[in-house]
Amino acid sequence: MTEQALAGKKIVLGVSGSIAAYKAADLVRLCRKAGADVKVVMTKAASEFITPLTMQTLSGSPVTMELLDADEESAMGHIKLARWADWVLIAPASANTMASLAQGRTEDLLSALCLATQAPIAIAPAMNNKMWAHKATQQNLAVLVERGAYIFGPDSGDQACGEQGEGRLLEPEEIVASLSRLVVPSRLQGKRVLITAGPTFEPIDPVRFIGNRSSGKMGFELANAAVEAGAEVILIAGPVQQATPSGVHRIDIETAQQMYDAVMGINDADIVIACAAVADYRPQVYQDQKIKKSQQGMQTLTLIENHDIIAAVAQGKDSPFVVGFAAETEHIADHAKDKMHAKQLDMVAANRVGQDLGFGSDTNALQVFWPQGEKTLATALKSHLARDLMTLIIERYDAKNSTKNS
Repeated sequence: MTEQALAGKKIVLGVSGSIAAYKAADLVRLCRKAGADVKVVMTKAASEFITPLTMQTLSGSPVTMELLDADEESAMGHIKLARWADWVLIAPASANTMASLAQGRTEDLLSALCLATQAPIAIAPAMNNKMWAHKATQQNLAVLVERGAYIFGPDSGDQACGEQGEGRLLEPEEIVASLSRLVVPSRLQGKRVLITAGPTFEPIDPVRFIGNRSSGKMGFELANAAVEAGAEVILIAGPVQQATPSGVHRIDIETAQQMYDAVMGINDADIVIACAAVADYRPQVYQDQKIKKSQQGMQTLTLIENHDIIAAVAQGKDSPFVVGFAAETEHIADHAKDKMHAKQLDMVAANRVGQDLGFGSDTNALQVFWPQGEKTLATALKSHLARDLMTLIIERYDAKNSTKNS
């Protein structure tokens, strides 16, 4: 997100009754830092969690709460705010507020404003995971999405009630970044990005498989970075325990063959990023029953080679911009460059794997190569690294297409 990504935008921030209301203070600060003019509307329940004075001090404007305010209603306050706003952002949005909006009720100033405005509405839900998963909430969500509301989150993790699950309010930085992507045209607007992530499991019998230690974290962070850049993102994921990034279409697979079929079934991607750690081999014969320990001791497992997915994409007709990954334990640069040339890749990102490196770690470092150059991305959180790598991918993608069109 650029420093002034929301410059000149007029945002009505609606704050409803949720323990996450305290995060709205930081949200106001970040919106103003991004250049927006912010006016805050609070429900009565929200004022039980954070004071209107706090929000007024941070926004620089009076906070409005009452639908039937004699002073404001002389100028039809809710209509005035509805016309003023370029965007209405509700964060946190409680289950009750979402229900009110879905049913078109005008029981408070916030719901009346949303019914009166022609500005786009963005909603960042926050509630207990059971409330979020309830059919009523999901039906209300579907109604709001059908009417054109943008949904930011929710996140998954520890909740104030002591439970864990989906329903946490996105962090204020993520909400502002999400809003900025909608407001400001992005560099990958109108482009489709296909990303593979995680391991593949190649079954030996109903119990055992051949796999690897990939957690999928880097691929999922790249998917998030691609969405931030404005792309339509398809994420083909092996068996991992990662939450799907907002705005991403996810396809779950297990084996290399399934990943090959899924990738080859999508033939209109502009950029393909093969971050998955795909098994090179699979058992030649799958045993329908669990293999028992042999009385003779040693058993032989015959393996056959899997499809080379990234080579098939890169060497196909009208191939997209293809980025490969190389996880190595030694001679990283040499192996990465060999892979790039042999498979005809546009770019390869290489990293060292081993004890506390690469797989499963929250941090990583990359050596990135393309036919005309290279760049080292120093050790950082994978979320930060993904954004840096995506910036580099966009630069090389643009350079390739400008050469092709010249």
